[in-house]
Amino acid sequence: MQKVEPANIIAIVKNPDTVNDFKAQGLIIRQADYNDYDTLKQAFRGAEKALQISTIGVDINTAKQQEKNVVNAIAENNVKHIVYTSMVQARPNTIFQGTQTHNHTEELIRTTKIPYTFFRNSMYMEAIPELIGNALQTNEIRYPSGSGKVSFVSRTDIAEAITNVLTESTHDNKAYEITGSTAYSFAELAKAISAEKSINVNHTDISDMDFREELISYQMPVEVVDLLVSMANGIKAGEFSYIDSTLEKLLGRKSLDLNEFIKGL
Repeated sequence: MQKVEPANIIAIVKNPDTVNDFKAQGLIIRQADYNDYDTLKQAFRGAEKALQISTIGVDINTAKQQEKNVVNAIAENNVKHIVYTSMVQARPNTIFQGTQTHNHTEELIRTTKIPYTFFRNSMYMEAIPELIGNALQTNEIRYPSGSGKVSFVSRTDIAEAITNVLTESTHDNKAYEITGSTAYSFAELAKAISAEKSINVNHTDISDMDFREELISYQMPVEVVDLLVSMANGIKAGEFSYIDSTLEKLLGRKSLDLNEFIKGL
C-alpha cells in the first residue's frame, strides 16, 4: 500500500545514476556526499522528515564525522523529525566499533532537540551469506564467534517498519530495539542451514588470528579487517543476542523467520 506520493519523497544519494528507476517513478533525486557538508546542507532543503541511514565508513573517526555532517545538515534545515538506523542496544564502550559510532550519533541527534526515532537494528539476515562464506560448498562455517548468539533481522521488515514510523506521528523520542524473535549461535545457524538445505554444515570457531589472516588474504584494507574482527568479538560477547518484540508490534504481524530466509540462500 502506497502511503506517500513519490513526488513528496526526496532520495539523497552519492551517485544519482544508480537510482534512475526511482527517478522514473517520480521521486526527487538529490546528490550529496557524507564527506561534503555543503552538498548535504543543500540536499535536505525543504525536507519535513529525514531518514538517516548510518554510514558504512569503517574508520571510526571518519564514520563519526560523516554522521555528524548529516546530523548538522538536518538540523540546519529545521527538519521536524529524524529517524536514524542505529545498532541494537547502542551504548558507549562496546566491542564492536560500529556500535560505538551509532551511540555517538544518537547523542548528537539528541543535542539538536529535534524529535527522533532510533531504530536500533540487530544484525541483518542479508549479511549471513558473507558471514558463512562458502559454507554451502565446504560444509563448514569458519567464524570466531564462540557461543555468542545473534538475533538476526530482515532488512525488508525493517524498511516496512520505518515506513510506518515515518508516516505516523506517535514515535517521537523513541529508541526501538529491532531484533528477530530468536537469537542463534553460529552452531545453531549451521544446524538450521543443514536442515533447510539437506546438507551437513558445521561451525568451526576459529581464532581471531586465523580470522584476521584469512581476511587479509582477501586483500582487505586493515581498517575493514579491524572492523570485522571487532564485530566477531562483539558477537562472542553477546552484543547482538538481545531479543525484543518491538519490530512485530510496528509491523502488526510476525517478522521473517530465519529458517524462511535460509530457504532462499
